[in-house]
Amino acid sequence: MDLKSKHNSPVIAEPVPINKSRLGIASSLLPYPLPGAAFSHGLYLTIPKKKTGVLDDVRSCSWIDGMKSSSPPSKKTKAAKTDLAPEDADLGYRTWMLKYPSALLSFQQIMNYAKGKRIALFLDYDGTLSPIVDNPDCAFMSHAMRAAVKNVAKYFPTAIISGRSRDKVYEFVGLSELYYAGSHGMDIVGPVRHSASDNHPNCIRSTNKQGKEVNLFQPASEFLPMIDEVFTSLVECTKEIKGAKVENNKFCISVHYRNVDEKSWVAVAESVHNILKDYPRLRLTHGRKVLEVRPVINWNKGRAVEFLLESLALNNCDDVLPIFVGDDKTDEDAFKVLREGNRGYGILVSSIPKESDAFYSLKDPSEVMKFLKLLVKWRKSCTEFGA
Repeated sequence: MDLKSKHNSPVIAEPVPINKSRLGIASSLLPYPLPGAAFSHGLYLTIPKKKTGVLDDVRSCSWIDGMKSSSPPSKKTKAAKTDLAPEDADLGYRTWMLKYPSALLSFQQIMNYAKGKRIALFLDYDGTLSPIVDNPDCAFMSHAMRAAVKNVAKYFPTAIISGRSRDKVYEFVGLSELYYAGSHGMDIVGPVRHSASDNHPNCIRSTNKQGKEVNLFQPASEFLPMIDEVFTSLVECTKEIKGAKVENNKFCISVHYRNVDEKSWVAVAESVHNILKDYPRLRLTHGRKVLEVRPVINWNKGRAVEFLLESLALNNCDDVLPIFVGDDKTDEDAFKVLREGNRGYGILVSSIPKESDAFYSLKDPSEVMKFLKLLVKWRKSCTEFGA
């Protein structure tokens, strides 16, 4: 199959983010009740037709605005650049929380719905379990956070679904009790069960680092040679841009511009565009001060959640409550799956107001850790009282 072409621009897989928040106050402070988990979607992949909306000019204001909108200012510059007084910004965040209530303050309400149900927990890594840092190679989680994740995994099936390579995120976390999905869900290690997911053409039996038999699912395996080729080209063409860093996440590539002067963002975008124009089956999306290069296949974190639930024999069950906690745009795919099917709760980790398909919010990784500890405390109390 010829995956390369000389006359197409890279596909933009999402609309350019809107700068102005479309905040609205919900008619009720509580999300709508969930009738129960139901997973009827097929897990077989399709390669979508080429989408419209190609990137014609990386110099356009909309493209650079997209990079800015997806990249909130750092703590060092946020105060200097904002036009809002601190009290106004705080009011804006509190107003936003009327639509996305704190998962800590709403914990009892969440658990009231969880009674009699089995919780399945899905977590992003960067910005959720670890802080966002300037050097992506130094995004270490704290010992306290690792202990909290290890503890919660004793009581609930827990998976980490990250944009990082699966090996990299496992290196950061280092817990064998979890299930891991890297490359935005395109590289999954799950349990061996007799389910439809086991029979997927991209699913093979393998052995994990502990010697345990697992299912290895890699729906984008055919793209590996292309990803490696593009990675090498991107490293070469961005090497003169101070602060730019290209990360190979196996089935996707991250071009970080967090440490690049804003005046050079156009140069980053041009460099990426000049390479990807020859690869129409790769798409470009925005992250938090990162450009993500991914295969054009019908797979994302939402599909990964569905796959893992089926692998865990937790699909098509009325007594299952999936919860996904994440902070980035790619996590919206999982939030959307849970919201549209009335299947579970998405929890957005954000210290600034932004639109989301999540039901609840947490401000930062420290609040995520508190939420995980509350889950363990709640589960222990249920056990003590025979619930």
